[in-house]
Amino acid sequence: MKILLLYPQYPDSFWSFKHALKFISKKAAVPPLGLITVSALLPQSWQKKLIDMNVTLLKDEYILWADYVFISAMYIQKESVNKVINKCENLNTPMVAGGPLFTQEYKNYPQIDYFVLNEAEITLPIFMTDLSAGKAKRVYKTDMYANLDMTPIPDYHLLDMKKYAFMNVQISRGCPFSCDFCEITTLLGHKVRMKSPNQFIEELNALYKLNWRGSVSIVDDNFIGNKKEIKSAYLPKLKQWMRSHKYPFVFNIQSSINLADDKEMLALMAETGFTSTFIGIETLDEVSLNHCNKVQNENRDLLKSVQEIQKAGLQVSGGFIVGFDSDTPSIFQRQIDFIQKSGIVSAMVGLLNAPKNTLLYQRLCAENRLTKESTGNNTDSSMNFIPKMDYDELMLGYKKIIHSIYASKPYYQRVRQLFLNYKHSYNKQKEINFSLFGAFLKSVYVIGIVNKGRMEYWKLLVWTLVKRPKLFIEAITFAVYGYHFRIVYGL
Repeated sequence: MKILLLYPQYPDSFWSFKHALKFISKKAAVPPLGLITVSALLPQSWQKKLIDMNVTLLKDEYILWADYVFISAMYIQKESVNKVINKCENLNTPMVAGGPLFTQEYKNYPQIDYFVLNEAEITLPIFMTDLSAGKAKRVYKTDMYANLDMTPIPDYHLLDMKKYAFMNVQISRGCPFSCDFCEITTLLGHKVRMKSPNQFIEELNALYKLNWRGSVSIVDDNFIGNKKEIKSAYLPKLKQWMRSHKYPFVFNIQSSINLADDKEMLALMAETGFTSTFIGIETLDEVSLNHCNKVQNENRDLLKSVQEIQKAGLQVSGGFIVGFDSDTPSIFQRQIDFIQKSGIVSAMVGLLNAPKNTLLYQRLCAENRLTKESTGNNTDSSMNFIPKMDYDELMLGYKKIIHSIYASKPYYQRVRQLFLNYKHSYNKQKEINFSLFGAFLKSVYVIGIVNKGRMEYWKLLVWTLVKRPKLFIEAITFAVYGYHFRIVYGL
């Protein structure tokens, strides 16, 4: 059997880092972890080929080669998904679809032959058995959640690793919290299910043997969803592995803000090689936090919590939302002030949307306020419901935030604020990195000479060399990120 594993293209967005990746000659930030995990669940005797359309052009010959095309996607990839479906239909190659988009919207895709939904560890083996017996059904889904002991090491060898900025791994699925705008618990449940520490180490061994060195993204929706297990079982074992392998990786995660409450854990993470975390801060308004059930953010000094994490040696990027029913016009300046004071350089500010199958979606549906489906893109200025605040006022306020935090001067001020807050504690082995040197030269030309705002770029570099010389590489990195963000937001 010949299987083409196909990952559709992302549009240009906040997290695509498309314009930043050009500086380091990479095509995509991360590979399709779900698809290469599915690949590892298929029989080893089958021929498998991966086409990630974010790094490789999809040619007709790849589709014609395959007996089946396996496609996985998220909401944001819908446009590319439609093009792929048309191509496969025209070439008469049957399609098998799974992943978040199809799990929630499979009824909208009558052209697709088979759906293997929810978690593949459960539904894929049943489909495979039926397929081999010649009696495959069209839809395979389950209300059960997989035991992650069943999850194999992803087929990292299928990747063209040099085209990616990060590799990615997964330790857990599920989230203990119930934010009403988030679909994670609908897809993966409240109970945090975890791989064993040995499984995780074996995945790192696989990456190490394939000569990957550098950034590894742990894609868990909340890395500390089971904080006790992470702290007692994972981190000590990971720290030992990292030391014995001479610190080949640096890790970034997603976590809840209560990470700030455990200084011992933060110190252990920093020593182990964790350098950044993404945190959903969403809003500073206590009423909005209460309404959306963001209990982990309530009744705390959010600014102080961010600074505690930064002081421990982890950079913080953050998600922010405007458009809650209780928002007033004052929220826009409050968001700007907080972002600037916090030194959260990568601040993803989006308009509230209601993804399908969330509590927010159900409430807005009952109130007859839904207007369309969510796009899944936080940078396209779209909303899929009628807000309580005047729509034009909301849009003006949102645009004010974006301009006030991503225009050159405030953006570079925020980088300096991070460097003042941040304790650079992780000392990875130093080596000459020609890729980074090339990125620096490109940044000098593109951002320091050609691009508007170049004076702020030079001010940052000089300030960093004088005040925080150990963070010079970070200064270049953030300058490149800023260039990407200004293009994405049209500034």
